[in-house]
Amino acid sequence: MFKNKTLLITGGTGTFGNAVLRRFLETDIAEIRVFSRDEKKQDDMRKEYANSKLKFYIGDVRNADSVRDAMGGVDYVFHAAALKQVPSCEFFPVEALRTNALGTHNVLTQATAAGVSRVIVLSTDKAVYPINAMGISKAMMEKVAVAQSRVSGERTVINVTRYGNVMASRGSVIPLFLKYLQEERPLTVTDPNMTRFMMSIEDAVDLVLYAFTNGNPGDTFVQKAPSATIETLALALKKLMNSDAPVSIIGTRHGEKLYESLLTREELAVAEDLGGYYRVPADNRDLNYAAYFSEGCEEVSLKEDYNSHNIPLLDVDSMCELLMTLECVQKAMNGERVEL
Repeated sequence: MFKNKTLLITGGTGTFGNAVLRRFLETDIAEIRVFSRDEKKQDDMRKEYANSKLKFYIGDVRNADSVRDAMGGVDYVFHAAALKQVPSCEFFPVEALRTNALGTHNVLTQATAAGVSRVIVLSTDKAVYPINAMGISKAMMEKVAVAQSRVSGERTVINVTRYGNVMASRGSVIPLFLKYLQEERPLTVTDPNMTRFMMSIEDAVDLVLYAFTNGNPGDTFVQKAPSATIETLALALKKLMNSDAPVSIIGTRHGEKLYESLLTREELAVAEDLGGYYRVPADNRDLNYAAYFSEGCEEVSLKEDYNSHNIPLLDVDSMCELLMTLECVQKAMNGERVEL
């Protein structure tokens, strides 16, 4: 699907960008452009991959000019650039909006102007019923993407992918727990009953590719991911590491939810079940206010949202099987030190 094509990845020095490079760099793709602010990570990637297909662009999605300069001749865009840390976004909410919402607007308008064929915008379960600034800014990002899809239509097809926790990604709790276990320190758990969706980075790439292949303008795609409590995750890691380290309950942090949702009940009422995925079509109603205030949808009242609390939860053994697919867990079990 990418033969002789040029792909641009915004925020391409992160976990997702590296996973895409590992998946596609040795295929018949013509060029992969990595767009990000971090010159050090770009230089590290340049040395690590040493591939002439890989091009680097220093820039910021907040700056439309730098986005435009990277967009020329691009066929497809994976938009992964974002501020993702809940605590930092809580203290600097305007910065989250500038990157996550306004930065996305820059990427999409420049992609449309450059004649890019397809754009996939990466979102998060925290955008559903958001209670923190990161989630709110990502929810606005999704609205920006769907609104721009109405303008660009089939010329530049824009889709959103929404997923839960990517296991062992940068900032994930799994490498931190492994490090604590290696150092024989207690595992700090906010709330043992807190649940989260669990996805590997390969699942995240698969979701993006599924949206790329199957998306109509404005569609949002969600993968049906397994879920587990934080207690189950901690116990599974202790079991794999043969550790008897204690678990310390520290309480819920500012901006954290007990569980996350991947689909609202309103979305679930119109979603198409595609087996391993849900497709939510864009809301393409016009400003006919009767559709918002005078008329309702009885089916919505009968639905629950799709969240990490109301699906079957993984037990410790199932969580162990999932964790053993992660490279960082495999290394830790073989005695290699975990670096954050």
